[in-house]
Amino acid sequence: MNNKLVIIAGPTAVGKTKISIELAKKISGEIISADSMQVYKGMDIGTAKIRPEEMQGIPHHLIDILDPLEDFNVVEFAKRSKEALLNIQSRGKIPILVGGTGFYIQSVLYDIDFTENDNDPAYRHELEEEARIKGGDVLHERLKEIDPKAAEAIHPNNIKRVIRALEFYEKSKGKISDHNKEQRAKKSPYDFKYFALINDRSQIYSNIEKRVDMMLEEGLVDEVKGLLDRGVGRDRVSMQGLGYKEIAAYLANEISLEEAVYILKRDTRHFAKRQITWLKREPDVIWFDKSLMSENEITDRMISLISD
Repeated sequence: MNNKLVIIAGPTAVGKTKISIELAKKISGEIISADSMQVYKGMDIGTAKIRPEEMQGIPHHLIDILDPLEDFNVVEFAKRSKEALLNIQSRGKIPILVGGTGFYIQSVLYDIDFTENDNDPAYRHELEEEARIKGGDVLHERLKEIDPKAAEAIHPNNIKRVIRALEFYEKSKGKISDHNKEQRAKKSPYDFKYFALINDRSQIYSNIEKRVDMMLEEGLVDEVKGLLDRGVGRDRVSMQGLGYKEIAAYLANEISLEEAVYILKRDTRHFAKRQITWLKREPDVIWFDKSLMSENEITDRMISLISD
């Protein structure tokens, strides 16, 4: 049991949280969040962060561990998640990695080596300045020329990952997509089960619409304003998340609130679509369609597969 790892992935708003908690209760598990935004304290509404009362006594790791002024990336995630994983296993519990950030999940599952991504801070700063002045699309177009597969996998708005891919090419003259493929070919050190949830796309999109509306009712605008007022600039990694950059643009009088909400809903739908595409490329994934099975049926089937 000390080498077991369970993964529950799926697009945003598909319902991973409830199933992961029910599974954790039944298999004596603890949850590690594979979400790149829920690590930040005070960023609760826009990240749809689970509330303490919703955890039902199940320990959750990698939630509320950083200040929004701090940077977070896949290297830091891999380090912290492996520490949490060892801690959970040392107590005879089963770690359950839950989230929709595919690259983060891969970093743990295949123990990906990031040492080759140690890059030149001066070159990184040069790219960051170029993105600030000319926009991220310029860098993304450059990435398309040198590494089309990486460009397809990385959204133009994810400037940090675009820069990382360009840095990798500058240093090694190789493609980061090839490097990642090579790392993914490694055998996982874990006895794992990789589950993914799916639903009718129309249902997922409906859930996204409702979630964004609920965020606004719960005070998303005030949450973003509070972050900006305390000095969390729009250039921070934390403010690049969906919900934060759109509302920040509204507060800067660049767009109307109606436009911000439209962009947020549209981009979240696109994000969910990319998450599904990513997962469909992953080997070893066991799919559960929520349009065909109840949540109890899904949980029971997961337990059966883990026992096997």
